[in-house]
Parts: sequence; structure tokens; C-alpha cells
Amino acid sequence: MYDLNILWKSTISMVSIEQIMAKLQTIEDPELHKDIVSMGMIKDLAINDGKVGFTLELTTPACPFNSEIEESVRNSMMDLGIKDLDLKVTARVMEGRSISMDELLPGVKNILAIASGKGGVGKTTVSVNLALALSKTGAKVGLLDADIYGPSIPLMLGLKNAPEVVNNKIEPILAQGVKVISMGFFYEQSQQAGIYRGPIVAGIVKQFLTDVNWGDLDYLIIDLPPGTGDAPLTLAQTIPITGIIIVTTPQDVAMNVAVKAVGMFNKLNVPIIGVIENMSYLECQHCNNKINIFGTGGGKKISDQFNVPFIGEIPLHQQIMSASDSGNPVTIAEPNDNQAVIFDKISRTVAGRISIIASELQEQEKTTNEQSKEHQSVNTA
Repeated sequence: MYDLNILWKSTISMVSIEQIMAKLQTIEDPELHKDIVSMGMIKDLAINDGKVGFTLELTTPACPFNSEIEESVRNSMMDLGIKDLDLKVTARVMEGRSISMDELLPGVKNILAIASGKGGVGKTTVSVNLALALSKTGAKVGLLDADIYGPSIPLMLGLKNAPEVVNNKIEPILAQGVKVISMGFFYEQSQQAGIYRGPIVAGIVKQFLTDVNWGDLDYLIIDLPPGTGDAPLTLAQTIPITGIIIVTTPQDVAMNVAVKAVGMFNKLNVPIIGVIENMSYLECQHCNNKINIFGTGGGKKISDQFNVPFIGEIPLHQQIMSASDSGNPVTIAEPNDNQAVIFDKISRTVAGRISIIASELQEQEKTTNEQSKEHQSVNTA
């Protein structure tokens, strides 16, 4: 009679760390199209007393393929005959900002700006719910309301208290785990209208970047004012932005103006993460048919014209509006509702796109560093 435990441990002892790494190297991240070993996602691999243990460090907690990658890892270990596996799964958001630009906001890994060509397309609603959806995955998120003329984020999040100043730094207000700053906090105190010339607006946006204690963040989401004025220009020229999301509605008039925003950011060499179409359709409560109140295809046309991803459609729904007006956005108020699920899906798509941009940036900087070293060695030869 054979002792199965002894036989099993004997099988494990025959598998080397090199064999395990070689097997893991065959697993590719579905979005980054690189193997998980070269991406540095395998940590602390060890074989102790017949047990294999290591940490799988994913590129973001919001990755839409996290469960798929984990399942592939477990199956690969089974292929090697390893059943006693101690697998820890964690996530560390990749940094999508140039390492040469870390003097400003050094603790912020990714800056994501939400833009639109015109007002009234729901850009702030998208910004708020996207920030909350990313935060729910465990990511550290900040939200900057850069719409100086018409700040509405405090209202949407039910925030009334003004921020405090500690050690000459403005402390952002915490809402559902998201750090928030907005000119709206200061309007509440003074009851004054937001009447400022362009250069002053640009200065306020810059101050919100530099004088706020953001700390360590995986994502800083910036809700830009509509159009292509001083605030978006200042932002793009002051800090390394990971990418831009363009929000539009289906009708041609919104699409035609949104195209100008895409063109501006392309000229500034800021990556476009993708296009979100808001108020895409109204779903009939009686027949469940989609009613295209504002037409169709605006977001897809921009996506096709500029060859950027079409991230998703958000329906026109009374619940999204009422939840925002009550200071309890749908992502938090009704997490299992279809509207919240749509925002969750969009947040994971956005997180995946940011990981791709971050990976490409790392490759570019690696190539630049190698070329620099080669140039130095040639000059010293």
C-alpha cells in the first residue's frame, strides 16, 4: 500500500522553481499582451516542505481580466502536478506618468481627465460615478472638480463642509473613500458667483493640483470644464496626464464639438483613453425596448474617426439623475442596479486601458534609457 502523501510530496520536490516560472511565462495578460513573468506579476516564489507558494500581483484591482488570469495560474500549476498551492492575489496599480515628471504630485500614479466639447452631456456624473466605482475595487482615488464656473461635485456627493488647511496644505474632503476638492466648497462659504477670467481659472486649477494634500493615489480623476479653454490647456501643459476620457451624447451637435476636444489633446500629445457616450438611450419600462431620444452613434463615430476605444454607453435614466441630486450617486445608492453595473464595467475597462498606457510608457522609457547608455558608452570608448 503506497502512502499517497509521500508520493505527492515526491512529485512536488521534482518540480523546480525554473520549471514553475517557465510554465507561468506561458500565461499572457489579455490586455497588455505580455506574459505575467516579464510583467513582474509573480512575487516571492518558493517551494517549502512540498508546498509551492507565491504572490500574483495584478496590474490594477479593477482589471476586468483578474479572475481569468488567476484561473490560468491555478490551472498551470495543476498541469505541473502541483495541487498544494499557496497563492496570494494582490494588485498594484501601474504608474502611467513619466518618471521624469515626478516632482509634481509624486504620490499620484495616474491622472485621468474627463473632458467634453460642450456642457450638459453628463461629464460630471460620469466623473463622480467612475471615481466611486474605481474606489470600490480597492484603488486609492482622488476627484478634482476643475469646473470652476459651475462646480457641482459637492452637491452630487452630499458634501457641505469646507476643507481645512493643515501645514499650508488644503486637506481634501473624504466621500465614500474618495478624496475630493472643488471650488464649490468655497462658494458655499462666500455665496459668490464663479466669475473669473481665463488666467485666474488656470491658476485655481494649478493650485488645486499643487496645494492640496492628495497623498498616495492610484488614480486622480479631474472633471474638466467643458470646451477647450484655459483650464484644460493649463492641465495638459503643467502635469503629465495619463490619459483623457471624452464624454459625449449621441447627437451630431455634441459629437461635432467633442471632436474639437479630441483634436486639442492630440495636438498636446495627451493619450485618449476612449470615448463614453452618455444618455445613449431610454429603456422603456413596459417593453424593455431602447428608445434613441437623442439619435444614435455619436460616440462610435468619434471612436472610429480618431481610432480610439469606445468605452461604453450609459442610458438616460431617471434614477441616475435623482441619485446625483440627492447626494448619493447610483454607484453607491443602488450597487446592484443595472445603471451601477454599467459604471462598474466602464471603470474596469478604463483601468485596463490605463494599464496598457502605463505598460507602453515603461517600454518607451526602458528603450530611451538603453539608448542613452549605448550613447554614453560610445562617447567614452
